[in-house]
Amino acid sequence: MTINEIKARFGIIGNSPLLEHAINVAKQVAPTEISVLIFGESGVGKEVFPQIIHQLSARKHGTYIPVNCGAIPEGTIDSELFGHEKGSFTGAHEARKGYFEVANGGTIFLDEVGELPLNTQVRLLRVLESGEFIKVGSSKVQKTDVRIVAATNVDLVKAIADGKFREDLYYRLNTVPIRIPPLRDRGNDIHLLFRKFASDFSERYRVPPLILQQEAQNILNQYRWPGNIRQLKNITEQMSILEKNREINAETLLNYLPPAPLNTLPALRNEGQSQSPEFSERELLYKVLFEMKKDMHDMKLLINEIMKGELSEPNFKDRHEHLIKNLVVDQDYRPQQDDTPVTLSSTPVHHAKVSVPSIDKHEEVEESLSLQDKEKEFIKKALQKHKGRRKLAAKELGISERTLYRKMNEYDIH
Repeated sequence: MTINEIKARFGIIGNSPLLEHAINVAKQVAPTEISVLIFGESGVGKEVFPQIIHQLSARKHGTYIPVNCGAIPEGTIDSELFGHEKGSFTGAHEARKGYFEVANGGTIFLDEVGELPLNTQVRLLRVLESGEFIKVGSSKVQKTDVRIVAATNVDLVKAIADGKFREDLYYRLNTVPIRIPPLRDRGNDIHLLFRKFASDFSERYRVPPLILQQEAQNILNQYRWPGNIRQLKNITEQMSILEKNREINAETLLNYLPPAPLNTLPALRNEGQSQSPEFSERELLYKVLFEMKKDMHDMKLLINEIMKGELSEPNFKDRHEHLIKNLVVDQDYRPQQDDTPVTLSSTPVHHAKVSVPSIDKHEEVEESLSLQDKEKEFIKKALQKHKGRRKLAAKELGISERTLYRKMNEYDIH
């Protein structure tokens, strides 16, 4: 079965290489009997992959049971998984089979496996190692032939360090890992999913399907989607019900998007937040490189204007204030096109002098974009200050959210 056939059979929408890689891993591991651990944020669609593994395996005619470990109370989860004997605890009026007994010969999907209590983890480890389990209130060992596929949205390595998850169980489950990409990393899949949901809700509520304007599509792709596919589906349903105008513009879409960080570039963390030295140094390096690039650009503009004689002192101070504090033009320097020295006698200077290197008059100098650079810098700083909250950043800048989005698209700020 090809990847496209798998997507069609299980209703998977998207062509992202990361998504197709995850499907391919599930396809390859399905015929085996090894355990699989699926990683992914909440809402990315992890529940589809255990079904792929089960249906493409020799166990496809056996029982498939999905279990949400986080939804079962700690006091009853052992009974749910392994069963109990009559009278084993208050309310146990009769014996009950657990999932591992019912699913013998089939597959059990343990969703949110990181939420399992430590005592239950010990019992699960025994099933993985020997296929044996004991019902609650019994001393009789029973056998089961069940394949386990687990999933989690938490960092199990950190949970192990915190003493909340057993390391031996982690390695037994994690024989083959499958990582499901978050929606924000799936590119054009976001709009494909929106169109699919809009079509589905159009049929369900008997209304025309929603259509996104280009600017709204850009916002859809730039948004971080912390709730992933589940959040996108929820927002599409809300708009399908509430919006009379079926063509959605950027302003309308923004009303349905809760604040979420948009900037994917490295940003310095707040003081007091823990961070590794390697990550901190990398952030600082990015910052220094960006500042150096901007200063070099401004320096080229300054030299070009000095050579052309177009730079008046007030403009010089206003547009290059951050450079004049450290820059002095050598009084002996003469532009090539005339013999008039350039002096900046009223400009505050340091005692040291820096000679401006000669530039061939035929060299093309980059067009001045200093005002745009400043605007871009202010937008980035406002977003960083307000942690990606567009409404607050726009208010700080004195512009509308729609104008802010247009500027972010114009300057390629993500």
